[in-house]
Amino acid sequence: MSPTTASLFVFACAFGAALLGIALRRFLPEHHVAPESKDIVRVSMGLVAGTVALVLGLLVYSAKSFYDTQTGDVTQLAANVLLLDRVLAHYGPESADVRAELRRSTQKQIERLWPADGSKSNEAQSIPTGEVVLDKIHELSPKDDKQRALHSQAQSLALQIGQTRLLMYTQRSVPVPEPLLIMVIFWLIALFVSFGLFAPTNYTVVISLFVAAAAICGAVFLMLEMYVPYGGLIQVSSAPLRAALAQLGQ
Repeated sequence: MSPTTASLFVFACAFGAALLGIALRRFLPEHHVAPESKDIVRVSMGLVAGTVALVLGLLVYSAKSFYDTQTGDVTQLAANVLLLDRVLAHYGPESADVRAELRRSTQKQIERLWPADGSKSNEAQSIPTGEVVLDKIHELSPKDDKQRALHSQAQSLALQIGQTRLLMYTQRSVPVPEPLLIMVIFWLIALFVSFGLFAPTNYTVVISLFVAAAAICGAVFLMLEMYVPYGGLIQVSSAPLRAALAQLGQ
């Protein structure tokens, strides 16, 4: 289920529950909506509202932390790619093939994570870990101490780049635990039913409940979108890698 579909489903459950509560009130005996009953329901639903707020807040915070981690990985990868290119440039003209392969692999990484047509990357394609770049670096034969030092640094950077690429591909999408999301929806239904049950029937109340349901829907949408950092409306920026690509080979 896409983030948009899931958030709209949450909105439908919440707002539908509020309308259900308004409809049910007409069939309840008076003593069920007496002030004493309202107080008990208000206290009970206050606990539910606090639980929903806490859980949603933690979920959004977790999603934001995951999104920030992915942003940091992209920036770190761009920095390592650019640094490896400069190390190879100082190594000498023998590294021209390696630098060309580094540029090609970086271009492929950008095209797969951020396709030009906006489609999802092809899962059947092999993960570009940079092994070809590493193999070409191994094939270099240092001639003096300077080249040996640069060769060692290049190997280390190539391994770091490969590790970061693997992390980015394995963390492209982290599913939200479905039981937790189902429980949150259940709490929201109970909460909004109580809102409608004791609310006066007028347009102001209905609009207020609509806005409240939309706000919850927005929070769920943001959370789910940030768990898919390379697709959807909230994407990790490709600017650091594109900026590094523009400087490779110079």
